[in-house]
Amino acid sequence: MDAMLLQGKVLMAHSTCPVADLRQVARLPHRCRNVRRSLHVSAQAASVTARQKAGTETAKAEPTPSIDTTHVPIETGKGTDPDHVADGVGSSGPDIEVDSVLAKELSENGFRSTRRTKIICTIGPKSSSEEMLATLAAGGMNCARLNMSHGDHEWHKTVINRIRKLNKDNGYSVAIMMDTEGSEVHLNELKQPQKAEAGEEFVLTIRNPAVIEGKKGLGVSYEAFVDDVQVGDHVVVDGGMVTLDVLEKAGPDVRCQVADPGIILSRANLTFRRNGTIVRARNSMLPVLSSKDWLDIDFAIQMDVDFIAVSFVKTADVINNLKSYLSSRSSKVIEIVAKIESHDSVPNAQDIIEASDAVMIARGDLGAQIPLEDVPSVQKEIVMRCRQQGKPVIVASHLLQSMIEYPTPTRAEVADISDVVRQRADALMLSGESAAGAYPDKAVAVLRAVSGRIEEWCRQEKYGQIVLPNLAPNADGRVSEELCASASVMANALGASAIFVYTRRGYMANFLSRCRPDCPIFAFTDQQDVRQRMNLRWGVMPFRLDFSANPEENVDTTFK
Repeated sequence: MDAMLLQGKVLMAHSTCPVADLRQVARLPHRCRNVRRSLHVSAQAASVTARQKAGTETAKAEPTPSIDTTHVPIETGKGTDPDHVADGVGSSGPDIEVDSVLAKELSENGFRSTRRTKIICTIGPKSSSEEMLATLAAGGMNCARLNMSHGDHEWHKTVINRIRKLNKDNGYSVAIMMDTEGSEVHLNELKQPQKAEAGEEFVLTIRNPAVIEGKKGLGVSYEAFVDDVQVGDHVVVDGGMVTLDVLEKAGPDVRCQVADPGIILSRANLTFRRNGTIVRARNSMLPVLSSKDWLDIDFAIQMDVDFIAVSFVKTADVINNLKSYLSSRSSKVIEIVAKIESHDSVPNAQDIIEASDAVMIARGDLGAQIPLEDVPSVQKEIVMRCRQQGKPVIVASHLLQSMIEYPTPTRAEVADISDVVRQRADALMLSGESAAGAYPDKAVAVLRAVSGRIEEWCRQEKYGQIVLPNLAPNADGRVSEELCASASVMANALGASAIFVYTRRGYMANFLSRCRPDCPIFAFTDQQDVRQRMNLRWGVMPFRLDFSANPEENVDTTFK
């Protein structure tokens, strides 16, 4: 770019680059005290068009042939006037479906102060009612996770229908993620959570625990459980919620004593440790996807969910196999989230990231299978690799564990959330806090407040920038990638209020999210399922718009 002039309230750009035909950038209408200008970049044509309006005069630039475009509104005043936001994109015209929660946040905080980190809530008994789902959505929930380890298909169908109704009635774009149970060892169904006191004894058994007399019995799903454990081993429940010491083996029963007290949840995962090392016996040969998981996946396809999370992924092969299965069974795009939570997944992390659509770092089970001191470094490494590959990355487990019982978090938990936000992870996920905790709405409020404040700090300190490698396999993709990178750099340099992108598939929004610009990304699409999938991407504020055949009319509609 040879020159950029910011005088006379008109931004002019010229370039000798043969790829980009930079024609003209002119002023868009300003309302209230704000002066706004815009840069309009076409992804396929690699061109910049401009439009100028002053009073009743309108000068139209040459229309672009592509619908996947970026548009950068630039604000030269200080802050964003809430009245302007409410009168602009923050309020819905007849052709745009706008999330009312997002509109309220934009109106109150302005474009640049809007939260970028997304929030995922696990839905359970404490959060499955219509009232609580509405409260969580209003509080900032971007995606609802359904854990197939709990509940039957009828229960999950009811919850999905409630979320869909919530989206339809309120203009929300809450996405739905179905999480497979996996074949790892876990407890059987419990009628209710059980409190385990220090020194208390339990009997873990592969038979019906009801026949055990005199002691509390817990059924185990894994028939070789008795063969794998030895006296003196430690049984870690649900990633460390409770630790049991093995005292005695007797036929199908294993008598244990509580070493670390806590709450035992239904269908909690079990791992075994011996002399400080995880036991990898016959349990290591279990398949990643069980027969139950495949039935659950068929159910997810039937219900048109947005994401399927695969538990205890070991290699990329299972991801590739599932992608092939989904492409043959589903007409809708369902993205696969690979959960890195096992000892075997860590050395294969790069291949898993490349094969998957998104990645979840499930620190609870991961911390039970690798040394605790390694969890922070593994988390940071995976977040960085995902950002480089442009894959959404979710950090989960124990974010606000204390809020299962208490209304306020510990200061250490707040510091942990802050560190995840500083790493620029796409999403934070609540598990037991929202599924079975006493204060799911307050837990969401804490994530929202902390992430918003730390994001502001990151923008002020220019923290968290990393070098991004080129990903596109061909020239067309490279043009889109470079345009998004340039738009992000320009938006940061000029203090843009937002970047607008018009997309049918969400690819351009994903490229922009990968760049982590200082301003939010307003993504307009004509597909509701694309809108919901984009709701998992960092910094992307998705809107649904019925596209016109003329791209300039789409721009007009979004700026009315």
